[in-house]
Amino acid sequence: MTLNYLQVNKSINIFLNNIKMNKHFIKKIIFLTLLILLYNSAFSQKINQEDSTVIKQVFNASLNEGQSYNWLDYLSNNIGSRLSGSLGAELAVDYTKEQMQELGLDKVWLQPVMVPKWTRGAKEYSYIETSPGVTSIANICALGGSVPTPYGGLKAKVVEVKNFDELKEIGREKIEGNIVFYNRPMQDNIIQTMHAYGGAVGQRYSGASEAAKYGAAGVVVRSMSLSQDDFPHTGAMSYGDTPDHLKIPACAISTNGANYLSATLKLQPNLLFYFNQNCKSHADVQSYNVIGEITGSEYPNRYIVVGGHLDSWDLGDGSHDDGAGCVQSIEVLRLLKKIGYQPKHTIRVVMFMNEENGLRGGNKYAAEAKRKGEQHVFALESDAGGFTPRGFSFDTNESNFDQIKSWETLFEPYLVNRFIKGGSGADIGPLKNQGIIKVLAGLSPDSQRYFDYHHAANDTFDKVNKRELELGAAAMTGIIYLMDKYGNNLNE
Repeated sequence: MTLNYLQVNKSINIFLNNIKMNKHFIKKIIFLTLLILLYNSAFSQKINQEDSTVIKQVFNASLNEGQSYNWLDYLSNNIGSRLSGSLGAELAVDYTKEQMQELGLDKVWLQPVMVPKWTRGAKEYSYIETSPGVTSIANICALGGSVPTPYGGLKAKVVEVKNFDELKEIGREKIEGNIVFYNRPMQDNIIQTMHAYGGAVGQRYSGASEAAKYGAAGVVVRSMSLSQDDFPHTGAMSYGDTPDHLKIPACAISTNGANYLSATLKLQPNLLFYFNQNCKSHADVQSYNVIGEITGSEYPNRYIVVGGHLDSWDLGDGSHDDGAGCVQSIEVLRLLKKIGYQPKHTIRVVMFMNEENGLRGGNKYAAEAKRKGEQHVFALESDAGGFTPRGFSFDTNESNFDQIKSWETLFEPYLVNRFIKGGSGADIGPLKNQGIIKVLAGLSPDSQRYFDYHHAANDTFDKVNKRELELGAAAMTGIIYLMDKYGNNLNE
């Protein structure tokens, strides 16, 4: 249809008149829009200020009158090492249950779990023999789960490799009857030391089973440590599907010992290595996860979990791995009660048993949660030592992470504002595997010293700084508070 000039002019005039008639309405719309924007901004600021105030109260309470360091003192110095199935593990169960009860939590209970039992036996002994009667002592320890050496010990020539590919290239002819020496160090130039550990730990975990395929008599593994010292570091190993009669003994050698052995091999490739270890695997035994909770005021059947693993290796007292994470987790609930905060969700603290050599506690907790149909909103684990907290790693989708990352500014005053998307923790991982949780996190302390002590005899209470431990507990409490307040806004 064609419009003439008069029609067009008439339409324009009607439009302009309507604007004049509705200009007051338009002004009202603009005003209301601005008012809403200002209100939302003010409300957001109010929320942020409220959150900032709560988090400050948490840090003040932790640093001024924290209990985590005292709990760790008792756990480390009065109980000591807590390998699954040991008396120390049993005593730790009783102690942490008692401390939770004394805090006045709404509910405290033990969750039964069967765990493996492995004992080290008499202290290991080893030496390097460069010629008959000429020896030098080597500092070793049996790897967790290893079989013992034959009666009287094992002495054989040494084949040094850096990885499994080298093992395959050398082949059975040169390996059979000899000791394989895995000498792959953790990579020094990887700043995130957990990544350096991940790149080297395969030789410890699977080294014996791989070497057995070529007829090796035993294996010696360079300790998983960035420090140059005389402490051998134990840790879990697996024989996979290796038949019992083909299982070979496996030990770790200190980093100084590994360097010496490697250098000496270059000069004397026919040297002999001797080691004797008396370890033994036993039938599974009864143990427990220790669980306590504060009931939520609005969502009592929706759970937020915070925890660490109560077991440790048997060489030190497990202060960093993972006594620190355990006492920090209990402290989270104490701090919430201390500042008078009533959570909306049920906040549950879990002392997981058997992370080190089986993950039975984490798997049991997740299986029971699924069986009962429990709905979990969030889980946080501390298992990277009691060092200065730097932030958190989150295992969740991008949408959830974007919301969580907006909380970084609340932690800037405490220098704990490095929020990254990544892993969480071994014990809470089964919750994700069971499909009953969408957001998991791990406390990320400064990692540069962690592997100086990890699984070694020098992982002791004196290596833990009180202030650093308390800062970590406060940071964990802060993130639990925010998850309790805003967690329902995250995507399922």
